[in-house]
Amino acid sequence: MAITLFTAPTPDGYKISIALEELGLAYQVQPLDLAKGEQKSAAFLRLNPNGKVPAIVDDGFGVMESGAILVWLAEKTGQLLPADPRARSEALQWLMLQVGGLGPMMGQANLFGHYWPEKLPAVQARYLAEVRRLLAILDARLADRPFLAGEYSIADIAHFCWARTAGWTGVDIAPFPHLTAWIDRVAARPAVQRGLKVPDVSPVKEGGDNSDFIARTRKLLGLGPREA
Repeated sequence: MAITLFTAPTPDGYKISIALEELGLAYQVQPLDLAKGEQKSAAFLRLNPNGKVPAIVDDGFGVMESGAILVWLAEKTGQLLPADPRARSEALQWLMLQVGGLGPMMGQANLFGHYWPEKLPAVQARYLAEVRRLLAILDARLADRPFLAGEYSIADIAHFCWARTAGWTGVDIAPFPHLTAWIDRVAARPAVQRGLKVPDVSPVKEGGDNSDFIARTRKLLGLGPREA
């Protein structure tokens, strides 16, 4: 029975579409229009009370939270997560660093950098500094290995989907050569390229005019216009 993926073009959403493509699992896509609040509908809240994408239904069993979904899919297939207990733990440790660290910190940096009505330089500087610190950890980790936990795993998928957007957040990754090479290495994978198109390519244009996207996101978040 095919997996149903409830998703939108976000870093967390792309984690799951990439994993599904890497694993070669059959799945159908149920896109949610975040601007219309479809992730807050009663039907979706029964699947994910947190009201956020992604979520999946696998043979009638619902799984919410991107990290938990990645683990579910890896365990289901015996792929993208090492079988050896220590190697498995290593991969899970790096996955948790993304779920509890890089994702939330980049999310907050984006919120205060692009969407928050008041300009709060000290707050933005704090989050940008934390993003740089976490990216530096990844860069150091990748100095002597091709992937975060030895072999390519769900930890790489999770971090990649956020780290690749550092420019949008406002962080230059040029000082992190090992991280940059790893992003290029992961991005070159055919399954990753396919997954980044599900359900659509990112609406954020690197270096382009994102004023419409920012305005829509502010409305979605219930925020007023940004101060001049």
